[in-house]
Amino acid sequence: MNRADVVLRNCMVFTPGGLVEGGVAISDGKIAAMGGTPFLPPAKSEIDLQGAALFPGGVDTHVHVRDPGRRERGDFATESAAAAAGGITTILEMPISSPPQYTVDILENRSRCASERSSVDFGFYGAAGNRPEHIAGLAGRGVAAFKTFLFRPHAGREGEFEGTCAEGDGNLLEIFEAVAKTGKLCAVHAENDDLIRSFTRDVRAGGGRDLAAHGRARPPLAEVSAVAKVLAFARSTGVRLGICHVSTPEAMELIRREKAGGRPVYAETCPQYLFCDEESAAPLGPFAKFNPPIRKKADSEALWKYVRNGTVDYIGSDHGPFLLSEKEPGAEDIFAAPAGSTGFEERLPLFVTAVRERKLSLRRMVDLLSTNAARIFGLYPQKGTISVGSDADLVAVNLHEPFLVRASRMKTAGKGIARLYEGRRLFGVVGMTMVRGGIVFSRDGTLPQASGRGRDLFYRSSSEGAFQGR
Repeated sequence: MNRADVVLRNCMVFTPGGLVEGGVAISDGKIAAMGGTPFLPPAKSEIDLQGAALFPGGVDTHVHVRDPGRRERGDFATESAAAAAGGITTILEMPISSPPQYTVDILENRSRCASERSSVDFGFYGAAGNRPEHIAGLAGRGVAAFKTFLFRPHAGREGEFEGTCAEGDGNLLEIFEAVAKTGKLCAVHAENDDLIRSFTRDVRAGGGRDLAAHGRARPPLAEVSAVAKVLAFARSTGVRLGICHVSTPEAMELIRREKAGGRPVYAETCPQYLFCDEESAAPLGPFAKFNPPIRKKADSEALWKYVRNGTVDYIGSDHGPFLLSEKEPGAEDIFAAPAGSTGFEERLPLFVTAVRERKLSLRRMVDLLSTNAARIFGLYPQKGTISVGSDADLVAVNLHEPFLVRASRMKTAGKGIARLYEGRRLFGVVGMTMVRGGIVFSRDGTLPQASGRGRDLFYRSSSEGAFQGR
């Protein structure tokens, strides 16, 4: 073959059969050849990966970057740099913003902002709430999926949730019917708002203000009852359903049974529900506050069964930085702090460490962090695999070198609140990340300007040549 643009040599390439010694050749941003080192073509440049494992770039299904409305929390430049540092090459951005993308115009503006700043590829969820008349237009213009919340907007954050929340069961049914017609997936934040408001009132009246109080205000029943409802509604409408950040084994069991019936239901969970528990996270207070909450240790341990048996389809980081000043009031009153934290840079090392601890296989890890999401969201085999013809979205990882998590070293603008894994000993040091053959992260810091390299994989502009995805 002709001379390649780049050849990556001396690495262990992930294949369906496991890690194979060799390398990869890249031309025009695509994988042009792969195989043993003696059989790789000549190239304009070569990179010796010094025995690192080479995986397909991560696809993160659950991302919150509040650009352009709340750039002080982090914009697409800072947060995509953090994604690249965590081996993530495609991010799917949720619609919590100012305003959320519930119309085509808002979607276009957000896509433009990301195109100017992001160093990794991306797509957007369309907001599917109390304005379902916009769903068909959003699908036609190009969104990765849709997202619906079952609760009313939080006080003071109404603008960030505009057009994203279902107003009762009738509206939810209308949303599902509209999304079903598009063929897109509808992702749902499944917690029972009426129960949460009742429990919160009781907990606050009893003086609860710590992290455990947050857990009592949003108990497993709030999630399980909501999951049961959305499964029934999806069954009735035929919508492809994604259930976000599942935190309880009881909800996972409901999903498992639904999937066994052949229905298009997909389960996402997040690292905080697998690697953390309420008891050990208690001292962190607001820095360990998520919705749904981090559960008790027994729940966390039970979730791993569903990770291993295939019920969980993909892992979302739920990356969503806030300002330190927004989190700090929660130290006195947990209900005064927003829920969420960072997660890009911790996701891959947590799972590499779990593989070393025999909690799951290496193949299952790659499926959960990359391949399954690429398939479900219509990006495979462009993304999610190391195959000839696929995008050269690649991450080189040292599987054997331990390191201590230090927020001070992170790329995210939210490093001030990144305390959940601080000081934890992990494996899986990311040495280099590529998006379509271009280096967007290098551990040694020597890389070209990557901001603006990312492109929208779904959006189709009415103007020829603009915002073209795949």
